[in-house]
Amino acid sequence: MPAAAPLSLEGRRIEALLVDLDGTLTDPFDGITRSLREAAAAIGYPVSPADDLAWAIGPPLFENIRRVAPGADEATVWAGVAAYRARYGAVGKFENAVYPGIPEALAALKAAGLTLHLATSKLEAHAIEILEHFGLAGYFASAHGSQLDGSRGNKAELIAHILADRGLPAGRLAMVGDRKHDCLGAAAHGIPTIGVAWGYGGRAELTSAGAAAIVATPEDWVTVARTAAGV
Repeated sequence: MPAAAPLSLEGRRIEALLVDLDGTLTDPFDGITRSLREAAAAIGYPVSPADDLAWAIGPPLFENIRRVAPGADEATVWAGVAAYRARYGAVGKFENAVYPGIPEALAALKAAGLTLHLATSKLEAHAIEILEHFGLAGYFASAHGSQLDGSRGNKAELIAHILADRGLPAGRLAMVGDRKHDCLGAAAHGIPTIGVAWGYGGRAELTSAGAAAIVATPEDWVTVARTAAGV
């Protein structure tokens, strides 16, 4: 698959950032992979111990269930989603850790006058609980995620909702995330992405998906965002 053409940050005067959660602000590996293994076993599709499931951090939940349960009918997929949400909602959401430097970066971005909006494929209610649990909620003007019926799990669909709900001009926004889903979902609305290399996509995936910039540390994220905002 050819690499996507990157959208530029230059000349945009960014006013707000749409920020991913998993792999960007926090490392959710244990909670997601343990919950997915339990869900897969519950519907009769146990995952091989050789599969570390790192690929599952980023895509929508329904996509992940279908991948671990190939050929499953919709009733089985929904049962897997329910089993995942039961464990994740009880314990998995907090089997999680904030990446070093993230609180400081969020504080610096807010102090620079940038408005932050959470944009995650994770269930919105869980995302809000995670922000509150780790003391990050105060940095965000709003938080948006997928719904119980599976809607807004796709990043392009989620961003369309955010733009409409918050009345945001796409030309003054940048996405921040670690996976191709972030880049491609934002690009569908003409929004460039600042890719973060500390997450689960890696530089090659982000480059192929058309990230406008790739940063190695939260400090670099602040520098790139402030430059794009002209502050």
